Amino acid sequence: MPKKKNKTLKNIGLGLLTATGVTLAGRGAIKFFTRNIIKRIMTEPYDHNLWEVFSAGARTTPQVIVETSLRAETKKPLLRPLGIPKKLPDFDSIMFNIAQLENFPTPEDVQIDTSVTLGKKAARPLCIDIPIIIGGMAWGLALSEKAKIALAKGASMAGTATNTGYGPFLPKERAAAKYLIIQYNRGKWAKEPEVLKQADMIEIQLGQSARAGLGEVIESQGMDRRLIKALHIKPGQKATMHATFPELTHPEELGKIVKNLRKLTGGIPIGIKMGAGNSLEKDLSLAIKAGIDVITLCGSEGGSSAAIPIIQNNFGLPTIYALSRAAKFLEQQGVKDKVSLIISGGLSKPGDYLKALALGADAVAIGTIALFAMSHTQVLKALPFEPPIELVFYNGKYQKELNVKKGAQSLANYLKSTNEEIKEAIRALGKTGLNQVGKEDLFALDQHTADVTGLQIGY
Repeated sequence: MPKKKNKTLKNIGLGLLTATGVTLAGRGAIKFFTRNIIKRIMTEPYDHNLWEVFSAGARTTPQVIVETSLRAETKKPLLRPLGIPKKLPDFDSIMFNIAQLENFPTPEDVQIDTSVTLGKKAARPLCIDIPIIIGGMAWGLALSEKAKIALAKGASMAGTATNTGYGPFLPKERAAAKYLIIQYNRGKWAKEPEVLKQADMIEIQLGQSARAGLGEVIESQGMDRRLIKALHIKPGQKATMHATFPELTHPEELGKIVKNLRKLTGGIPIGIKMGAGNSLEKDLSLAIKAGIDVITLCGSEGGSSAAIPIIQNNFGLPTIYALSRAAKFLEQQGVKDKVSLIISGGLSKPGDYLKALALGADAVAIGTIALFAMSHTQVLKALPFEPPIELVFYNGKYQKELNVKKGAQSLANYLKSTNEEIKEAIRALGKTGLNQVGKEDLFALDQHTADVTGLQIGY
């Protein structure tokens, strides 16, 4: 037998022996470790028993245990990003009707219209191709420049709008966005006439569910010079987001802000964004009186880059409550065709989007799920040792590694796929356009959901 073959066989044999030895040693170690741990659990009193962790932990949740430890580490309030872990009433107990004989389904070759016009009575309404927009997420105060540009490009590819959030103005975002909603924030930045005139819609940011109407003092530490300049502060200074607008000393003065912005921007839609509280109808009444064109309502499932858990967990109306009450109120006031309603807060599935639209929303705004779609497989650059937010946040460890082109395409794919599913659902209802879908196409699975939404109950 050739020497080379002998050597190969010898190496294979050694390899098999080594693998067998490692396997046996590994199994022995695992058996020894397991036996000793189980024996300790089965014999030691609770004050020395590892099972005490599970016994005590059963009284609460891993979320509470982790957040208790985080609070014990620092004297500052926690800042929890990207949404609420709490389960609230949602759209799962709502179903769509099926068109069969009484109403036939729409033929597959018929085109379905999912376009939306926001601010119908404005001189220059905002017309988008799909009923989904990218909600407000701030450059610098939340997201990185690359993340904001990717969101803008992806939204543009899908024919919809993106929102600046309450951060400073980012010219590259404007360049990347086909339609840009600029938030009129409670700070001093992004309010120059030359900035506001670049908007396709203005959104007056009164608050949001995850932070309610809280003000915020923003440290400049960790900011680059460009962001510091955009916030109109100097290195070492702090930027302030006020609890409310300094010029808004009385609710009636909202009308002045709306009038000035409408005049400055040449008739584009002027909207407001606010968290939905239990005094919702009073807030909406004041907004209508102020001449608002669009209302963006944020249910309590909404996320933020810096949400305080006590606010996020315990304040505001669940999205389905907020939407049902707002749509009913706008209809009662006779302004449903004049004032557009955008709903946001934890929405993440095509079916839920269409249910929200059928219940009275003109469009839905998404945030967290848009980040998931945009970052797609790129999150693997951070995982498994860092959370995905490190890829998209301003000071994230991997924010420079985000591929803008790939992120934009991933988001566009998600938005287009979602819209195609919505079109199929509209066909299944026997309709040809989004504007034909309404509450009559829905029914509830339980009495509570029926009471909340005013829908018929399935049984």
